[in-house]
Amino acid sequence: MKLLIVDDDPLVCQSLTLLLDREPDIDIVATAQNGAEAIDACRTSLPDTILMDIRMPNMGGVEATREIKHQWPQVRIMMLTTFQDEQNIRLALLAGADGYLLKSTDTTSMAKHLRALSSGSSVLDHSVLQQLTQPQVGEFDELTPREKDIVQLVAEGFSNKEIAQHLYISEGTVRNTLSVILEKLMLRDRTQLAIFYWRQR
Repeated sequence: MKLLIVDDDPLVCQSLTLLLDREPDIDIVATAQNGAEAIDACRTSLPDTILMDIRMPNMGGVEATREIKHQWPQVRIMMLTTFQDEQNIRLALLAGADGYLLKSTDTTSMAKHLRALSSGSSVLDHSVLQQLTQPQVGEFDELTPREKDIVQLVAEGFSNKEIAQHLYISEGTVRNTLSVILEKLMLRDRTQLAIFYWRQR
């Protein structure tokens, strides 16, 4: 396994390099301290697996993951972070990350998970998986009454034009409001929004 380690803390990079390089089947080909450096390292070092921090200066891990997956879709990316909040988890996975581990994971387990990732499996830390599968409490209630009306109509299959006619607003207002709703709920498109609505029922 040719591994690239990406973290803005040089000590983290150094520690992970020293610990994981002891594994006979893991070859640390490069390290990087932000997303832009990670993209450059992919060009020069050709890793097949990446350990990627999420929050870094200049370019974060989510943006870097999206760009790397676009240019090198075969590269496997494991997000490694201290952040357990659902927003970061979903953003990373939507960007194309193949796995998500916490920095508190011990090195032996990390190596095992990296091997699983490299072989084609998706890897989610148990606490991360719990975070994803727990009911989303209160999110729908945070929407305004008008936003809730639009979500319901989207879930019932109405087009933007039909929603505009139904609520006596412009199509542009419907589009803008939908963008706000998707951002609030951390969803990607109308299909996910409809699924979200029916799960709340």
